[in-house]
Amino acid sequence: MPVKQTQTSRQTRGSPSLHPYLRSAHRVCSALGGLIMALKDPKVPIFAVMTCSQLLGLGFVNFFPTIAGTLGFSTTITLLLAAPPWIVATAVCCINAWHADRTGERFFHHCAPWWGVILGYIIGVSTFSIGGRYVAMFLMASGYAGFALTAVWVSNAVPRPPAKRAAAIGVVNGFGNLGNLISSFVWKSEWGPDYHQSMFIGIAALAFATALSIGPYYLLHFLEHFYQSGLVLVIRCILVRQNSQLEQEELANLKGAKRERIEDAARLEGITFEEALRRKKGFRYLY
Repeated sequence: MPVKQTQTSRQTRGSPSLHPYLRSAHRVCSALGGLIMALKDPKVPIFAVMTCSQLLGLGFVNFFPTIAGTLGFSTTITLLLAAPPWIVATAVCCINAWHADRTGERFFHHCAPWWGVILGYIIGVSTFSIGGRYVAMFLMASGYAGFALTAVWVSNAVPRPPAKRAAAIGVVNGFGNLGNLISSFVWKSEWGPDYHQSMFIGIAALAFATALSIGPYYLLHFLEHFYQSGLVLVIRCILVRQNSQLEQEELANLKGAKRERIEDAARLEGITFEEALRRKKGFRYLY
């Protein structure tokens, strides 16, 4: 009896070579060829800028003990207080990654932790109370749960060929880490001890990173009435569109014997043709 393939395994192991839309990208290429292909893919530079922006917004990590020092305790107590937020952040990171893999969803698992950081920044700007600022530190540290999924989302969005995927991850990671370099100039000592300016910059950077993650379709649909511009590209809806193209091509190729086999399988299992077709769904991008 043939083993039924789960939807998750179909999404991650489905062969793109079965789809004409992906066939040209499935060829073997050199490392340089993979780099050129990655740079030509509009998703890659968007991911790169998004990663740079999010690391700028998460730049507090290099100054976390300094931020903890604003609570007003001794050096020893301050260093002890700086540890629990990262213990919680570790648990949040593991749970977020597990749930993202289980559901196959990327956007909200990637961006929601940033929104927690933004909330933490807002609390940090709004109050000087010890309790409020310490809660803000927990929210800020947990924001790295989103950053941990960056390379995962890139590999899902640029799956084939392997040389292109490797180059895409390298470009995104290399360019994105410029955000860490820039952030070293954001948390200036003269802006302490409240660091309001630094937090405002972090809020703006994470909001910009979120906008880049939304996808071109929604933003372009909004902007076309004002600017008639095609310059804004957004990752999420690029993947939605490409999945739609895959589905259309699957339906177009579903003729003759292929359609009869699915109809026979549906009758044998006592399900509808549409349900059988959904179970047979091949490769899909995760978003």
